[in-house]
Amino acid sequence: MDIFYHKLTEKLGEEAVLRDEPLSRHTSFKIGGPARYFIDVCDAEDIKYTVSLCREMNVPFAILGNGSNLLVSDEGYDGAIICLAKGMREVKAEGERIYAKAGALLSVIAREAQKNSLTGFEFAGGIPGTLGGAVVMNAGAYGGEMVQVIESVDVITKDGDYVTLRNEELGFGYRTSVVPAKEYIVIGATIKLTKAEDKEAIMDTMKELLAKRKAKQPLEYPSAGSTFKRPEGYFAAKLIEDAGLKGFGIGGAYVSEKHSGFVVNKGKATAKDVLMVIEHVQKEVWNQFEVKLEPEVKMLGFN
Repeated sequence: MDIFYHKLTEKLGEEAVLRDEPLSRHTSFKIGGPARYFIDVCDAEDIKYTVSLCREMNVPFAILGNGSNLLVSDEGYDGAIICLAKGMREVKAEGERIYAKAGALLSVIAREAQKNSLTGFEFAGGIPGTLGGAVVMNAGAYGGEMVQVIESVDVITKDGDYVTLRNEELGFGYRTSVVPAKEYIVIGATIKLTKAEDKEAIMDTMKELLAKRKAKQPLEYPSAGSTFKRPEGYFAAKLIEDAGLKGFGIGGAYVSEKHSGFVVNKGKATAKDVLMVIEHVQKEVWNQFEVKLEPEVKMLGFN
């Protein structure tokens, strides 16, 4: 008998726990083998219970939002995936603040901000991730970053305590925060914005940024967004293009011809294909320019 599964379903219900769920269904890359357990949680108490049970029974676990910045191995993940994207999506505006749960899509938060004449979140409207993931990596685009709008974040600590952290306690940097190192689990955040007189102007800005994204990025193919972090003093895409790697491919994985900062899945790419392309790009850029490219994409299930 699977005691872990039994305890989970007893607490969360059978519909909330899947076994051997293909993670290709839950990542924007459309790549990834099965998770031993895939768990949809509805609230912070569900998360706390599940994480506590994982630790008690020595089951590895990982938190999943929209899967938009993730490469999962072809073998999958021999543990529990705790998914926030289905049940923790509440977004509520009050005055100049929006409180959103970790599973809320950034696009939904941006629309709520616009509806309430709040400006400052337009940059995030086209980012295809959830708030939790955005906080973890200080997501940004078009000159904006989470550090500029996050007032406070609610987390569950490694010890199972609920704690609210102020912006300055989160250690925000370029595509980083203290969340992973401290093993915090983000459950929600308060976003501080500014009242604007013209909500149509906010919508116009969002549409303009979305049009830029569509024009410049290979959104027609599955990917995990920008594959590499921006190395200090350089642009990853330019280095890759200058190295002659635009269009380079292995199997179904290719460096995008539209934007060389993206590795895309052109059809039936495996995680191994993507990883080999990433490693080849890193090697060539280092050999030619002595610049180290660090992946922005998170890896899961690799040895």
